[in-house]
Amino acid sequence: MLVFQEFREGSSLSAVPYQYPFFHPAVIPIGMKEILVLASCLFFILFLVPTRVRRYFAILGWTAIVLFLFAEVPYYLSINNYLYPTLAVLSVPFLYITARYLLSGDRRVEQLSRAAAVAFLIYAPFAFTPLGDWLISVVVGQTLWLIRSLGYDVALYAWNMVIRNGFRVEIILACTGIQAIAIMLGVAAAVPTTIRQKTAAFLVIVPTIYVLNIVRNTAVIIAYTGQWFPYYPGIAGNGEFGYESFFWAHNVIAELLALVLLVGIAYSLFRIIPDLADLAAGLYDLYAGEVRKVFRR
Repeated sequence: MLVFQEFREGSSLSAVPYQYPFFHPAVIPIGMKEILVLASCLFFILFLVPTRVRRYFAILGWTAIVLFLFAEVPYYLSINNYLYPTLAVLSVPFLYITARYLLSGDRRVEQLSRAAAVAFLIYAPFAFTPLGDWLISVVVGQTLWLIRSLGYDVALYAWNMVIRNGFRVEIILACTGIQAIAIMLGVAAAVPTTIRQKTAAFLVIVPTIYVLNIVRNTAVIIAYTGQWFPYYPGIAGNGEFGYESFFWAHNVIAELLALVLLVGIAYSLFRIIPDLADLAAGLYDLYAGEVRKVFRR
């Protein structure tokens, strides 16, 4: 989600845009970050092919993800979001441990890599084809409908941009929920399942995330354009008028609620697919054990 604050200078209308946090070929040129996303996608897909070198492809896939996280650090720091820079730092030891266990043939890490590969297979068509623009347009229409249903006056400024009270908000692919949906479907596919389990997992993941994401978009737009949270500009501000409300609504409240939602979905998946709970426990033991080894030295 991108924000713009309009202001007038004489008779001209100006806006201050923010950098795109996620790649979509229809709206930004291909750069290093986009290449890393595409490379990670290709490497994980190659990991699914049963060859002798498939583990190396998984390592390359995880490496590309880590590099992408670091490439995103300047952007997230510019919007006062410290969660993703922290994840970037933590991804380094994660990559080291994962690579070691992949090379040793650990089944748990291979299943984790399978989850990533399936997630990319689901996400790629939306990230690299016009299907992404279609999904954005659908989400924009449904978000507009919900905002208006709640009694707020809002207008469509462009095909993927809404405006209210002089504040514009652009809906991008990251605002559609497709990334969370792809990740959770990938997690559900990490272990062998029955048709019944697959169907139940799909119904728990897709409708829940999609509908609640529309609610999230609606709440953030109303809060930002209505300036609900103009607090602590020293922490939340970035020099643009009104940005504080977007920071608290989008970067704090929505992020925390999304985390709670994903934990709830994960718990439901563990109930539906008991082997998935065993995998999660095994991965926790693996990574926590490696961390404990470091501090015991």
